[in-house]
Amino acid sequence: MTEHSTAGAYVTQGSEFVRDQNYLTTRITVDGAEGWPVEAGRYRLVVSRACPWANRAIIVRRLLGLEDAISMGVCGPTHDVRSWTFDLDPGGVDPVLGIPRIQDAYFARDPQYPRGITVPALVDVPTGQVVTNDYAQMTLDLSTQWTAYHRAGAPDLYPEPLRDEIDQVARAVFTDVNNGVYRCGFAGSQESYDRAHRRLFGRLDWLSERLSGQRYLVGDTITEADIRLFTTLVRFDAVYHGHFKCNRSKLTEMPVLWAYARDLFQTPGFGDTIDFDHIKRHYYVVHEDINPTRIVPAGPDLSGWLTPHGREVLGGRPFGDGTPPGPVREGEQVDPAHTASAMRG
Repeated sequence: MTEHSTAGAYVTQGSEFVRDQNYLTTRITVDGAEGWPVEAGRYRLVVSRACPWANRAIIVRRLLGLEDAISMGVCGPTHDVRSWTFDLDPGGVDPVLGIPRIQDAYFARDPQYPRGITVPALVDVPTGQVVTNDYAQMTLDLSTQWTAYHRAGAPDLYPEPLRDEIDQVARAVFTDVNNGVYRCGFAGSQESYDRAHRRLFGRLDWLSERLSGQRYLVGDTITEADIRLFTTLVRFDAVYHGHFKCNRSKLTEMPVLWAYARDLFQTPGFGDTIDFDHIKRHYYVVHEDINPTRIVPAGPDLSGWLTPHGREVLGGRPFGDGTPPGPVREGEQVDPAHTASAMRG
């Protein structure tokens, strides 16, 4: 997710990183109370596989089987001063929206749109306008508002009896881990980096303890909380450990979290959404003030993601009373050269 209007300017010297959380919070709901009703085929989910926040939406859409109801446009892993581009598509234009940059959909909504041009974004295809880029609410609404279009066997990722606990865990994970790695990487002073680093690894230790005796974060099935943690863990050794200086330990050196992350990675709907090449190229190329050479490191060896994790002994039912999703849709597969099995450093 780009948080600023210009590529390469992410660190403010002497300051702590503060994420701009002013999003377009319009919701797409069953009753259409805010003017945007749930309607199959009307909206397009625009993502980048590089972005952890967008990765959440990719996973949830796939687990719930919403591919037929909500199409997906994929931006390339890097962007310039004018935002994410559809450079992976023929002619550099999204085939459904007919635009070269996601900023065009933001300006269709508001020609003077003043904030960050971010992914994920849900776009209304008839008008070409971004409806929402509120990624946290977006995935909850996919679970709760789009139930009429869920596949048979779709899991309940936000079960009502557990929502308070899921929300509580997700807040802690966001503050100290999801956003914590950015607070380390974009710290503008030693003091702000040190604080963020302590909080990050303190929370990772807390998560390790929590997960040492249970397979998933809340209850005995995969929930929204697991998805939110996973998208940071899967990027940890590839970018956050080195690029963002989150280097007390690699993920591979934290046995419980490493096994937990591999368990999810090997679950249909998780690892098959991960493009390690896009992830590495985004962070190392776009963040020029952290990596001015824009050299993308060759490592690490990522084949370990496919090794046995042993978490089955803790029980749990990944999809609850539901079933795994089927094969990835034609045209939505990750390039085989960008997968864990292919990237050995």
